[in-house]
Amino acid sequence: MAPWRSVVRVQTNLAGRCTGALVGRRTVVTAGHCLFNPRTRRFLQASSLHVLFGYDRGEFTRHVTVAQVATDPAYDPASATPMAAADWAVLTLSEPAPESVPPLPVDADALPAGTPVMLGGYSQDRAQILMADRDCRLLGGSGGLLVHDCDATRGTSGGPLLVRAARGEGWAVAGVGVAAGNAPVVRNFAVPSARFAALLAKDAAAGQP
Repeated sequence: MAPWRSVVRVQTNLAGRCTGALVGRRTVVTAGHCLFNPRTRRFLQASSLHVLFGYDRGEFTRHVTVAQVATDPAYDPASATPMAAADWAVLTLSEPAPESVPPLPVDADALPAGTPVMLGGYSQDRAQILMADRDCRLLGGSGGLLVHDCDATRGTSGGPLLVRAARGEGWAVAGVGVAAGNAPVVRNFAVPSARFAALLAKDAAAGQP
């Protein structure tokens, strides 16, 4: 069911996993730190990455490899203080997504505090099924990040922060989840779509599906 069928599981050859969102026929957005190998202190190669559509309890409807990865030049996970607002990645798939999975639009507009949002992903609590918080709010901004109160744990990194699309027609990606705050106050963080919207527009203009 939309928009959740457009949320994917991103796997690495190192058995790491995160969440991503399909935003083009061959384009997935996720968190940059999901692709970092702490042993080599480098980003993983595209050949080490896999996108699973319809993942549920070890089963999935389609497995697609990754042909290319783009990350923000300002993001260095090996740094003592990585720039969290640059923690995003765009994956170009080796083949188009299934026709049954619609790409989500991207909303790069500034959003006011109080805006209703949703967040979905494969959290560490129940990693084998897609979980979603469908009743949360944007709290504001901090350090270039969107602050929200959606439930988020490890594994939901890269999951789309969703907002009602223009004219209320479906949902759009307002950001990519990258960090969870400490209890008891729920304050979790997402990179706003404005950080990677220009790259998506450039790819679209170049004719990338």
